[in-house]
Amino acid sequence: MATVTKGKGAAKKAANAPFPKGVSQPAIRALASAGYAHIDQLAGVSEKHLATLHGMGPKALRIIGETLKEQGKSFSK
Repeated sequence: MATVTKGKGAAKKAANAPFPKGVSQPAIRALASAGYAHIDQLAGVSEKHLATLHGMGPKALRIIGETLKEQGKSFSK
């Protein structure tokens, strides 16, 4: 069985991913259906609004919130 290794290209790709690692596919589909294609678009959006999207759960909201905070951004109040 072949072993798959991740090189520097994989890390760079992950850094440019539209949403952070750990956000589930149902949550990503919910965001896409609402017109959000990248995490940067979520800065200033209400966490309460995102929570109403079918497929968005507390884990996805936590991961997105933490990532926004690392970028110096946040959900709206």
